Amino acid sequence: MSRYQKNPNLNRVLVTGGAGYVGAVLVPKLIAAGYQVTVLDLFMYGEDVLKGSRGAALREVKGDIRDTEVVKQALQGCDAVIHLACISNDPSFELNPDLGRSINLDAFVPLVRASKDAKVKRFIYASSSSVYGIKDGVEVTEDLSLEPLTDYSKFKAECEVLLEQERAPGFTTVTIRPATVCGYSPRQRLDVVVNILTNLGVHKGEVSVFGGAQLRPNIHIEDMADAYMLLLLAPDEKVNGKVYNAGYENHSVMQLAEMVQRNVGPDCKLKVQNTNDMRSYHVSSKKIRDELGFEASHTIEEAVVDLIKAFKDGRLPNSLDDPRYFNIKTMQKVNLQ
Repeated sequence: MSRYQKNPNLNRVLVTGGAGYVGAVLVPKLIAAGYQVTVLDLFMYGEDVLKGSRGAALREVKGDIRDTEVVKQALQGCDAVIHLACISNDPSFELNPDLGRSINLDAFVPLVRASKDAKVKRFIYASSSSVYGIKDGVEVTEDLSLEPLTDYSKFKAECEVLLEQERAPGFTTVTIRPATVCGYSPRQRLDVVVNILTNLGVHKGEVSVFGGAQLRPNIHIEDMADAYMLLLLAPDEKVNGKVYNAGYENHSVMQLAEMVQRNVGPDCKLKVQNTNDMRSYHVSSKKIRDELGFEASHTIEEAVVDLIKAFKDGRLPNSLDDPRYFNIKTMQKVNLQ
C-alpha cells in the first residue's frame, strides 16, 4: 500500500472519477491509510471496479459531475476533494468536443464553489503535463510557459487559472500535472502508450513504433496514486497555491518499445514506422522532490511486467477488443452525452 499516512486534519475525501483508471488504485490506498472516502463517478467502466474496497469507509455515489444536486450530495461531510473526473485524452475529446468542454471546463468552477460551500479544506486538481505543449530539448519545469495544443490541454490549463482565482483562506488548493500514467489497475486503460505497446506485444507478437526518437514522460500508476496521498498529507502552507509535475522516467518511444519487447520475449518483433507526430518533451519532477520529498519508486519497466502478468493470469480478458479498456469505445457504447 501507500508509503503515506493519513492527514489528521482531513477525514473524508471525495474522489471525483474515483472508479476510473487512477481512482481504482488510489481509493484502496486512501481507505488503508484511514480516510473515509466518497467516490462520485458514472461507473461507465463497470459497477465492480471498487468491489475490493466496499465497506463502512467507502460511499459510492453514481452520478455526473455536471449535476449540481449530485455534486452537493457527494460533498456532504467531505474535508478534501481529489478531482480526477474528466474526459481524459485528446482522441476522446475529438469524438465530441462539446461533451469534453462541458465535463472538463464548464463543470469545474461549480464543483470548486460547491466544495467551498461544503467547507472543504483542501482541493487537489489533476491537470496534465500536456499543458506545456511541445518543449524540445529543455527540461520542462513548472515555471515554463503553458502552450497547450488541443482542447483537452487548453481546458486543463484554464482550470488551473480558475482554481487559483477561487483559492481562499481555509481553502487550500494544489494542482498536479501528471506524466502519462501506466501499469495495471482494476479499471484498466489500454489506450495510453506503455499499456498499448504491452498489449500489442503480448497478443500480436509485434510492437509498432511510430517515429521512435520522441521523448514521452511516464509514471507508474502506484506512484501516481502515492503522489495524491502525499498532496493530502503535506501541511497547508507547503502546498497552498502550488503546482507540481509528477513523472518518473523520460524514455523515448523506441526505448519503451524495446522494454516491452525484452519482457514479452524473443518472439516479439519491433516494427518502426514513420510519423508526423513528433511531440517530444522531458518533464522535470525536481520541484515535488525538493519541496515535498516525493520520488517515484516504481520503474516503467515494472509497469510493463505487471501488465504482462495481468494478461497472462486472466485479469484482463479480451484485451484487444473489449470496449471497457478503451475510453473512446466505452463512451460510444454508452452514448455519453
